[in-house]
Amino acid sequence: MTEEILVNVTPQETRVAIVEQGVIQELHLERSTSLGLVGNIYRGEVCRVLPGMQSAFVEIGLQRAAFLHVADVFECSTAENEKSIQEVLHEGQSLMVQVIKEPIGTKGARLTTQLSIAGRFLVFLPQQDHIGVSQRIEDEAERDHLKDRLIGLLPEGRKGGYIIRTMSETATDEELIADIEYLQKVWENIQNTSKSAASRTLIFQDLNLPMRILRDVVNVNTNRVLVDSRETYQKLLDFSQHYAIRAADLLEHYQGDRPIFDLFHVESEIERAISRKVELKSGGYLIFDQTEALTTVDVNTGGFVGGKSLSETIFKTNLEASQCIARQLRLRNLGGIIIIDFIDMDEDSQRESVMDELKRAVSKDRARISINGFSALGLVEMTRKRTRESLAHILCEPCPSCSGRGELKTPQTVCYEIFRELLRHARQFSAKEFRVLASDKVIGLLLDEESQSLANLSDFIGKPVSLQVESQYSQEAYDIVLL
Repeated sequence: MTEEILVNVTPQETRVAIVEQGVIQELHLERSTSLGLVGNIYRGEVCRVLPGMQSAFVEIGLQRAAFLHVADVFECSTAENEKSIQEVLHEGQSLMVQVIKEPIGTKGARLTTQLSIAGRFLVFLPQQDHIGVSQRIEDEAERDHLKDRLIGLLPEGRKGGYIIRTMSETATDEELIADIEYLQKVWENIQNTSKSAASRTLIFQDLNLPMRILRDVVNVNTNRVLVDSRETYQKLLDFSQHYAIRAADLLEHYQGDRPIFDLFHVESEIERAISRKVELKSGGYLIFDQTEALTTVDVNTGGFVGGKSLSETIFKTNLEASQCIARQLRLRNLGGIIIIDFIDMDEDSQRESVMDELKRAVSKDRARISINGFSALGLVEMTRKRTRESLAHILCEPCPSCSGRGELKTPQTVCYEIFRELLRHARQFSAKEFRVLASDKVIGLLLDEESQSLANLSDFIGKPVSLQVESQYSQEAYDIVLL
C-alpha cells in the first residue's frame, strides 16, 4: 500500500499526518512550547533513592524530577552483574541519562542509563557490543543475513553494539556505512559535550518532528512527503541529502491556496479522534472512555441491521470494529491497558476470525502491542506501549464544569442542594434575607416547578429568599449571600 506524509508547519506547532489510500492512519503533533523529550540525553543528578521501590528520582532540569527504575540502570540490568539500585546510585550523584518516556499527567519523565542513538537504518548502543535485529523482521534466515552483512561492514576494533532496523532490509552497503559513520560522529559529540556539562543540563537533543519522520517513517511504500512550509521543506531537503538520500526525491513543497490538512480532510479526522463516539460505516459505533492508565472500547451495532441473521450482523460489526479500533489507537495515541468489549458471539470460529482481524490490523502499528485472547467475560485485553501523551491530553483539558466526570448535576439536583444549604445557613447565621445566586436554568426551576417548595422553606426559616441569575455560573455553581 502506498502512503503519503503531510507536514503542516506553523510558528506555534508542527503536525504530521500519515495517509494511506486516502485514509488518515497516524497523527503526530509537536508544539514549540513543549518539544518532545524522548531520545534526549541529559547530565542528571540523583536527588532521591528509594530502595523500597528499587528506583530513583533524577533532576534533569525539568519541572518535575524524572523517574529511573532499577531495570533501566545499565549497571544493575546485566545478568552477570545484578545489583540493587542503592549499590550503584546515591543522592547527589551525577550520571548521563536518556528519556524513554515523556512526562504524562502527574508523572515525570522516565529515564534509562542504557543509552541508544537512532539512525535511519541502525540504532547504536554505545555501552554494549552485541548485534540485534528488529523483532519486526521475523524470517530467521533474513535476520542472520542482515547480522552477517552488518558485521562485514563494521570497522575493525569497533566499540559499541547495534540494532538493525526494518528499513535496513532495502538499504545498500553505502547507506549502512554512512549510517554507521553518522552514529559514531554523534556519539563522539555527546562524549565531548558531557565532559564539560553541568548537572541538570541537556547534552543531546533528538531531531525535531519532521526530521524524525524522515528518519523513522519514510519507507519503500511512501509515495511522497508534502510540506507546506518553504523553510521546513528546505531544511528537510538538506537533511535528507546527508542522512536519508532516498527521501530527498519524495519531498515536495505544497503551495496550494487551500490548507493542506483541509485538502486531505485531516482537520475533520482530528475532531473525530478526540470525540467519545466513533461511527462505523455500517451504522454501528464505538465508545472510547479513557482514564489515566486504562482505556475501554465498547462496540455497538447501532443502526446496522444488514446481516442475514443476528449472528451475522454481530460478526460483521465486530470485524469492522477491529479495523477501526486499530486505526483509532494510532490516531489517538492511546497507551497502557486497553479493554475491548466486542458484541457477544456464540461461535468460536467467529471469535477467532475477529481476533485474527484485530491482530492483522494492529500489526502495522509502530508501538509495541500485546494482545490476549477473549477472556471468560468475553473481553479482549491488550496493552500498547505509551511514550507520549495521548492526542486528547495534548489538545484538550478537563471540563471546568464537571472536572472530567463527563456529566453535570441536573438543575433539580442543584435546587435541592440549595434548599439544604439555605436551611444550614439559617441555623448558623442571623440574616435579614438570603439571596441565591445561580445559573439561568437553576433560577428558572426555582421560579417555576420548585417555587412552592421555595416558599415553604422561606416560611419555615422565617426569612425571605431572593433569586439572582449569574450568567457566568456553570449549572452546578451557586452561592448564598447573607443580607
